[in-house]
Amino acid sequence: MPTAFITGATAGIGAAFARRLASDGFDLVLLARDTERLERAADGLRDRYGVRAETLTADLSTEAGLAAAEERARKDVDLLVNNAGFGNKGVFLDVPVSDEITMLKVHCEAVLRLTHAALPGMLERGRGGIVNVSSVAAFATRGTYGASKAWVVNFSQGVNADIRGRSRGRVRVMALCPGFTHTEFHQRANMDMSGLPGFMWLKDDDVVDAALRDLRRGAQLSVPGAQYKAIVGLSRLVPRGLVARLSSDTGRHYD
Repeated sequence: MPTAFITGATAGIGAAFARRLASDGFDLVLLARDTERLERAADGLRDRYGVRAETLTADLSTEAGLAAAEERARKDVDLLVNNAGFGNKGVFLDVPVSDEITMLKVHCEAVLRLTHAALPGMLERGRGGIVNVSSVAAFATRGTYGASKAWVVNFSQGVNADIRGRSRGRVRVMALCPGFTHTEFHQRANMDMSGLPGFMWLKDDDVVDAALRDLRRGAQLSVPGAQYKAIVGLSRLVPRGLVARLSSDTGRHYD
């Protein structure tokens, strides 16, 4: 069976990837910080789908956690989903700089290092894929969060271009850019989302379906949902200053 390695695997989009890939017959390597929750998730997937579900407790904001994740990513991983991430509780000057640096380690350094660890084996075997979870915030103005997600998009597209000749299209790197999705993300960041219209919400399972479909067809960028495809397309046409004014407060109200 092929093996998928998913970071941030116990909730939201990461958990949805785990369910879908297990149902497709993938064995799993699940990474998260909470050992008890991680083991419960793995047990449930083993029982329901009959797959192997290996667990790795690691904090990707630490050197020890990153090193452990890198070591596992080098071993027979057919699909890597770099999903781990979070939002800080407040806008830039209200957030301790240490928390902003932690975000960059998880959103950027971890993505770079795990991609670098997994790709050589995929290229040697002549197959594989990497999904780096970004956000539509990459195309807006959202402080450190948006900047880190913009980096994920550019990094993923650059790496995909770099390996194209060596992989002959059989190894792919794609950035996934979902919009507002029903997960624990906003609750953890103490964001009040009550004012967001219902049509702007995505389901995590639908996000995963779109991502895997786009990965199979060789897309470098996946933006699930017609409403978000339109928003991303418009953001490329509208002056950056106007984008900044429109995006700075949308959906971001802290308790």
